[in-house]
Amino acid sequence: MQSLYAHFQTVDTPVIMSEKKLTTNIDSIYDLYIYLLSALLEISDISRNMMADARQKFLPTEAEINPNTRFVDNQLLSQFDNNRELRKHINRLKINWSDDKDVFRRIYMTFRETDDFRQYLEAKQTGYKEDKEIVVSLLTTALLASDPFVSLFEEKNIYWADDMDTAVMMVLKTIKKWNKSTDEFQSLPPLLVSPDEEGDDLIRDFVLKLFRKTLANSDEYTALISKYADNWEYERIALLDVILFKMALAEFMEFPSIPVKVTINEYIEISKEYSTPKSRQFINGLLDKISIDLKKEGKIKKMGRGLIE
Repeated sequence: MQSLYAHFQTVDTPVIMSEKKLTTNIDSIYDLYIYLLSALLEISDISRNMMADARQKFLPTEAEINPNTRFVDNQLLSQFDNNRELRKHINRLKINWSDDKDVFRRIYMTFRETDDFRQYLEAKQTGYKEDKEIVVSLLTTALLASDPFVSLFEEKNIYWADDMDTAVMMVLKTIKKWNKSTDEFQSLPPLLVSPDEEGDDLIRDFVLKLFRKTLANSDEYTALISKYADNWEYERIALLDVILFKMALAEFMEFPSIPVKVTINEYIEISKEYSTPKSRQFINGLLDKISIDLKKEGKIKKMGRGLIE
């Protein structure tokens, strides 16, 4: 959506240039995923350093001399730290949190006071399962809940605020997949989704196809929107809404494995996030009306389990 909006806003921009920029933005999601994994390791380092500093006090307490090391010995974080591929990517991106130590320190100090963390440390027995659960809690309830932390990423890439959910899902997928026997040679998951009936198993494949089909059929979609937008002149419809309509029409007619209702619901949700307050009802009504007639004309053909209409 953002790439199409940028393309339509500029004059005489070659499609190949817009597509190249889109591809770069897709690849950056993987970089965000690496940054999130690195952030988990930074919290682990903060914890370890604070524990070492406490031992060096002039008059350390018994708890500081003999601290609970369950978190610093977390098996999953240790696996991340030793993973060769992750280290390779961290070096490639030159990730360095040295200027952001205070942000991470405050996050860790807050996380230490949570019930999740206390129960993790105080449990009579903990294992790999509990180690994974506390890392998930650290990510979802501490890091992502911190505005200063999220702002760090927004400063690095203006698109990362919108890409965060995808990158977080990749981190959670990694955590779920790894087990106690995972070694340093374990591969990190690529930017994949489940293969569908069309054989497109990459997010990149889906996005590029949707981008290309929306542009290739733009004039046809303009005519459809103009025909069905009762009491609205095409020029009065917000550009963002026009783009959402065109993307939805491309999904209707070019992606046989995506149910019509799923498409409509997705674009309603996008409009709620990015467009005007009235866009939701406008998009819902117009897409529903167009889809009914396109089905009658045989221009919408869905295939797959539960999709044949």
